[in-house]
Amino acid sequence: MTTTPKPIALPVTAVTCLEDRAHVERAVVLDLEAGVQRLRLGPVSALAVDRTLHAELTADHPASVLDVRLVRRWTPRGPLPNPDEDSALRRHIHALEGEQLTLAQHRDRLQARRDLLGRLAADLLREIGEGAGQGEADGPRWAGELDRVDEERDTCGEQLRIAEARLASLADELGEAERAVYASEGDPAELVGHVELTVESAVAGPVGLRLSHLIPCALWRPAYRAVLDGDSLTLETDAMVWQRTGEDWSDVRLTLSTARSALATDPPRLDEDRLTLTDRSVAERRTVDVELREEEIGTLGPAPVLGLPGVDDGGEARVLRAPAPVSVSSDGSAHRVPLSAFTTAARSEYACSPELSPLVTRVARFHNTAGHALLAGPVDLVRGSGSGGRGTLDFTAPGAPVDLAFGSCDDHRVVRHAEESRDTTGITQRTVITRTVRLHLSRFGAPAEQGDRVVTLRERLPVSEVAAVEIRVREESCSPAPDVVDAEGIARWDVSLPPGGRRTVTLVYEVSANAKVTGL
Repeated sequence: MTTTPKPIALPVTAVTCLEDRAHVERAVVLDLEAGVQRLRLGPVSALAVDRTLHAELTADHPASVLDVRLVRRWTPRGPLPNPDEDSALRRHIHALEGEQLTLAQHRDRLQARRDLLGRLAADLLREIGEGAGQGEADGPRWAGELDRVDEERDTCGEQLRIAEARLASLADELGEAERAVYASEGDPAELVGHVELTVESAVAGPVGLRLSHLIPCALWRPAYRAVLDGDSLTLETDAMVWQRTGEDWSDVRLTLSTARSALATDPPRLDEDRLTLTDRSVAERRTVDVELREEEIGTLGPAPVLGLPGVDDGGEARVLRAPAPVSVSSDGSAHRVPLSAFTTAARSEYACSPELSPLVTRVARFHNTAGHALLAGPVDLVRGSGSGGRGTLDFTAPGAPVDLAFGSCDDHRVVRHAEESRDTTGITQRTVITRTVRLHLSRFGAPAEQGDRVVTLRERLPVSEVAAVEIRVREESCSPAPDVVDAEGIARWDVSLPPGGRRTVTLVYEVSANAKVTGL
């Protein structure tokens, strides 16, 4: 078996970046001899996962891989030079260390002197107090001694401040000098990996090699940039890629996947769930126990997860590809990779939910025409006046509607007041709870501003799940009556406001329950 002593370069050609790792592919053309031979390929990152190493050959004649393994070599840092042969930079470090030691001792002496002067001042004040209590009056001497102690303390404090400032400056200068010595003198410690490949070829000739493996210290997250221009919106989909694998990715085909290869795939266990029926007691037949609870309106997509945000893919693995070759250096910094962009018609709405926030927010509504799902991630918001901050985009399927908030309007204010009254009828013993909600909406426009603006107000009503409790909107008492009340109990008004205008919206509804109901 022949062995090639010189390593053969094995560049990275394609990368599939996962949520917390990457799948790296390498390709090279080998000029093989007939028979069995061992090749040394690399260098490659020493972080490669050995058990995921896979190699395959492509050729017009029979050729096969007999063995493939990753070999690592540790090169320790070189020995320090002889002190007699120190460079000018090292001699400068020794001088800084000596000055730092001398100055630290001087600082300690100043701190001890300052503490002693503080105790002396305390003793002097106690002596003055005792003398004044015994009828002694030596004002000039006491004043002179106090002034001398205060002057000494001020001088000592100023010297201590100068010493501490110089020590801080010496620490920074010494750190920079040590980093310069570390970078310029001696070879750093290094861990290098190589691939040892044993192949067999029937005849001599070129053979294509494709090698792949997993590697940690690489991840990606989606990011977006939304530009709102009148009635059109442009959404750019990017990927933020970080990697610290030890080797740069230069002009690689980048694929971004949400697959989680580290998750277990064991099926869930099936347990028995026995259901039993029991007769209701007399007390249970006589009363209906109800309770009020807060519940979010259900939407598509998974529930939010607290902690470090991952890639929200809606429960299905998604794959995105960069349209052009990408270069990502191994520096641990964020690299923005463009993926796609689309422009679509958008409808703007000035919306407010006073129960949640007194702010009026501009919301753009559009449909996802990117051709792929939009994963959850941050959005840089841009309007005609410039950057509008950063928002959040939830997971959106292809073609699904999107609601994107572009910040609040500073010239609008909403004040909410709620009142509640309770009454019981005498004949039927029916409990009636009347709630009145008043929303005061104001618009503070500029002097030259013209034109009305429609603000959509939303206020929620309780929704009953039992027939014994009824909810009714008293439209005759509302001012004005809600434009729409949907099945989720959300009342909506479209209020038109001129510059400097004010409007008050009143909502009155009743919650009535018969005598059997308890818990309201």
